[in-house]
Amino acid sequence: PLGPVAEARFSAGERVRVRRMRPAGHTRCPRYARGAVGVVEAVRGMDSFPDIGPYAGPPEPVYSVAFSSEDLFGASEEGRWTVLLDLFESYVDRP
Repeated sequence: PLGPVAEARFSAGERVRVRRMRPAGHTRCPRYARGAVGVVEAVRGMDSFPDIGPYAGPPEPVYSVAFSSEDLFGASEEGRWTVLLDLFESYVDRP
């Protein structure tokens, strides 16, 4: 379970852009979302930032961000759908 959020940079309804990054190690930010713009659906809570090491990173807000499938993968014969990703605050900026 995630802890309560003391202070978050973004709130539900705000647009955010996923940072373009090429970290040397593992990250929990999917490559296909980097550079894409989405809308914060909810602030999920605080969790330790795992990219620094398991449960070693400082806690930060986690956001549920909605993206259009067309923005992430292009147009499809299957139609358009919404992709929800839970992203750490370090992964997103203002567009």
